[in-house]
Amino acid sequence: MVIGSSLLGFAPGAFAADTVASSPTPHSHETQHVRPTRQSVTPAAPDRAAPSPARPEVISVSRHRLSPASRAESRLASIPGATSVIDAQKVLKGRNFTNADALSFQPGVFAQSSGGGDGIRLSIRGSGIATGTNYFRSGLLMMFDGLPVTTPAGTPYELFEPLGLRYTEVLRGANAFDYGGMQLGGALNYVSMTGYDAQRYQARVEAGSFGYVKEQLSSGGVFGKFDYYISATNSYRGGYQDNTKATSFGLNANFGYRFNDRVSTRAFFRYRQTDNGYPGYLTRDQILSNPRQAQSPYYAWGAHRIQPGTKYYGSMTTIRIDDKSKIEVGGNYQDAPIDIQNTASSQIWGYKTIAGVLNYDRHDVLAGHRSDTQFGILSYTDIEAWQRNRIRVSSVFGGVPDGTLLRNVKYGGTENYFHLRNNTEVAHNLWLTAAGAVAFIKRTSDVTYPNRSDLHTASVNFIPRGGFRYIPDKHVEIYGNVSRSLQPPNDWNYNYAGNYYNAASYPLQAAAGENSTSGRLRNQTATTFEIGTTGHYFHNKWSLSYYHSSVHNELLTVTTPASLAAGTSIYGNASPTMHQGVEISLETELLKWAGNTLSLRQAYTYQDFRYKHDAVFGNNHLPGIPEHFYQGEIHLDMRNGFYASFNAQVSSKVGASYDMTYFAPSYHIYNANIGYSWPHKHREVFISFNNLANTHYAAIVVPGYQAAGKQLSVMQPGDGFGVFVGASIGFD
Repeated sequence: MVIGSSLLGFAPGAFAADTVASSPTPHSHETQHVRPTRQSVTPAAPDRAAPSPARPEVISVSRHRLSPASRAESRLASIPGATSVIDAQKVLKGRNFTNADALSFQPGVFAQSSGGGDGIRLSIRGSGIATGTNYFRSGLLMMFDGLPVTTPAGTPYELFEPLGLRYTEVLRGANAFDYGGMQLGGALNYVSMTGYDAQRYQARVEAGSFGYVKEQLSSGGVFGKFDYYISATNSYRGGYQDNTKATSFGLNANFGYRFNDRVSTRAFFRYRQTDNGYPGYLTRDQILSNPRQAQSPYYAWGAHRIQPGTKYYGSMTTIRIDDKSKIEVGGNYQDAPIDIQNTASSQIWGYKTIAGVLNYDRHDVLAGHRSDTQFGILSYTDIEAWQRNRIRVSSVFGGVPDGTLLRNVKYGGTENYFHLRNNTEVAHNLWLTAAGAVAFIKRTSDVTYPNRSDLHTASVNFIPRGGFRYIPDKHVEIYGNVSRSLQPPNDWNYNYAGNYYNAASYPLQAAAGENSTSGRLRNQTATTFEIGTTGHYFHNKWSLSYYHSSVHNELLTVTTPASLAAGTSIYGNASPTMHQGVEISLETELLKWAGNTLSLRQAYTYQDFRYKHDAVFGNNHLPGIPEHFYQGEIHLDMRNGFYASFNAQVSSKVGASYDMTYFAPSYHIYNANIGYSWPHKHREVFISFNNLANTHYAAIVVPGYQAAGKQLSVMQPGDGFGVFVGASIGFD
């Protein structure tokens, strides 16, 4: 049962005379030609024929340079656990509306969008398993360029525009340790384009069903020691479902300067504003019969959520002390105002946060053994955090005027992680990892109106980690680790774990249904065992991992009719739970001829999350996420630039209540994509066909408490059949 008052129980260059030394590689290829040297010729004697002029000597220097995504993969390979890298260039071959598009085909990652909004449902290995859409993300460390976007309140989602990226690092579970990511789900690190990667001028447009239009203009370049990149995006979508209109505008810019070969710095700026309609939730039968309807009365209220303009300022400086060591120092500031107009009362939020990172890395040879050591600090702190609830539909509150203050809450928090890790090659190709972190966590949640109620909490935590990595031959790697994880409640979670106003006189009468106090919540902790393998052999590239997490005080949410009316969920700690799963990724080159390739990529996730002898729910599975989830795609790449793909997404049924008597049905979704990329030119066009069978399905489930034979309004539909086209053109 739940504790508290809630209901929830680098390849080197080579040269050779007269030839170009190279090896086949998919990565970019640079060749430097040395100007031919003239040979001196001595005049021949009159009685002898003049010799033929000597051939000019041509020396070519060839160097293979890994792509940014491949360099990231090489770096992450030193981690004894499941990681992957998403190359943005591959994602750009189709529609890029939300991060659900960008995060597809990642085993262990469940990313689904409903209504086309930015606040997708995102979970890795069950992190934030019951967190719905349009909430700060929970259970993950999310970063831009190694700098945390995550705050004591969770992660604001609006800044994560999928365009303007080089690649995204996915570090599952405790494998985010080197970044300071100690949460159950791990980390996502979004790495920005820079002037070194970008085209001088680039334009992209996407358009299609449901009134969807998205535009991007960007520019990047290098001027001596200085480089820049700037991208502007704008999007509109009328919506598949009623009351799901979504608009956004954003800027993404960074400026870098290399002082010399050892010192460089980069400054970042991001801005984004969004406005997403809110349709509420539907029952299973409503989704199967008419998924385009909105829940009453949200359409009549014009419910929507506004991010009026979130600003992010950051910088990162890298100092290479010598060939064996370097320091990275960075920080950022975020200002994330929120205006939630979802229900009869509005919620106005203000969040201002600062964060900092320091990483020291060094590489040594100790007693003949290679050894890599890292020390890091990750810190983020609320400067200002508050919430005000006001009346927006007077008739619901007995005629009390619109704008009347119902409740005021002040939040606060800081998280500070000090982490140390060493990898040592104890035998040939056998690496052992030893690591540990200390975390200092502090939270405050104070209701200041209409009554006063304060809650302050602090804790010190130790988080150990150990692992191994063994490479028996050049094709195979085997790894394993045992790690602890720590997930503090978001600062605002405490308020939604408290008691509710239920009074007969104003102002408490109008505030009935609002939280009057903050409730006590414990930090969620887990011990996770993981073992797996990666490798490549005979046109196959694979990754396979199994993990088992024993979780204590898991932070879960539940929706009830009362919480739905207030546009909230109830938060609490669960009795002991267990998360285990299998993550499989397989890329296969089926056929290759005359520069053409037919390939198959697949991603399968098995997720078994359940209670361990709970007093009410026994050994029930945890609801809200499918047990089986599969994505597969067959892809044709032609030498002339033509490409085509057909993919499928398959999900098992999803529990929609904690008593596991109510489910969202299983589904199969089929999509197709056709495009053409002009060889050696930055021009591309594509057309995508989504949900070819127009399947009605629930993409997102935020579970209720007990269904008891009833259909609960806890589901949001995925899009029906849609056609989308896109074009991109760039100039250097």
